[in-house]
Amino acid sequence: MNNLLTISPSPHIKQTDSVNKIMYSVIFALAPALIWSFVVFGLSAVFVTLTSVVACVIIEWLIQKYLLKTQPSINDGSAILTGILLAMNLPAGIPLWIVLIGALIAIGVGKMSFGGLGQNPFNPALVGRVFLLISYPVQMTSWPNITKTVVDATTEATPLAIVKESVKNGTPLSEIMPSLPAYNDLLMGNFSGSLGEVSALLLLLGLAYMLFKKVITWHIPFITLGTIAIFTGILWQVNPEEFANPLFHLLSGGAMLGAIFMATDMVTSPMTKRGQAIYSVGIGVITVCIRTWGAYPEGISFAILIMNAFTPIINTYVKPKRFGEKK
Repeated sequence: MNNLLTISPSPHIKQTDSVNKIMYSVIFALAPALIWSFVVFGLSAVFVTLTSVVACVIIEWLIQKYLLKTQPSINDGSAILTGILLAMNLPAGIPLWIVLIGALIAIGVGKMSFGGLGQNPFNPALVGRVFLLISYPVQMTSWPNITKTVVDATTEATPLAIVKESVKNGTPLSEIMPSLPAYNDLLMGNFSGSLGEVSALLLLLGLAYMLFKKVITWHIPFITLGTIAIFTGILWQVNPEEFANPLFHLLSGGAMLGAIFMATDMVTSPMTKRGQAIYSVGIGVITVCIRTWGAYPEGISFAILIMNAFTPIINTYVKPKRFGEKK
């Protein structure tokens, strides 16, 4: 009886992909941007990343072994990836005890409370990040000045925060923009922000790698970034003294990190290409609305989580055709 075979109807599709291969491919794609954040922020960024990764791995192992009573699966790389993404959403120099809390929320609440990998409706790293932003807003928005040493570090606002506060005070953008980092600085990462906000060029390099390896498709990152560009472009054309131009929005904040590495999470994004388009447009629109009219200068984390919640609805009403079904 032990030799019975399980037979399923055709078509049979054989692939070489596995959870381990996908996770470690994404980690490899993130590596250049992560290493650059170490160069920019120094040992502080290294400590934040190591704390986040180690905490995520240990917390997942403990929950699986002692609470869920299942075989720990930390070797699949998903906990490591969550730890890296959480770290890249944090400022360098943040107290490490806050990083530990973020890891506990990301893994314990965002992932394992739903049953573990493949069953979580929300991106775990973003769950941890948003929890910390709401709970510890001062520490989460204290950005180190990269022109200082780690020991003598002071804090300064991000470009998005400067623009939002200045517009709120009635200052025209034409007076603000010359004092902000140039576009080449935004592209290369010569400005303050979280670990994952200072390397747009290297994040795009990671996107190219994942597209080449077919880890993801182009739909979510391109449509998300395209929606942000179109929406902000319309606003900019209407009133360039109040609304920043599309290139500034694309290169500032977490737009690149969110669109490329977090919105594309296979578990929390729609199955079909049409569904992914709806999902991506939603992320882009909500991001711009929060950046422009919301309380926070950055909105992509909230936008992705909101659209994660809509993913089951999108999958219900935008289904792939069954094999053999007539058009």
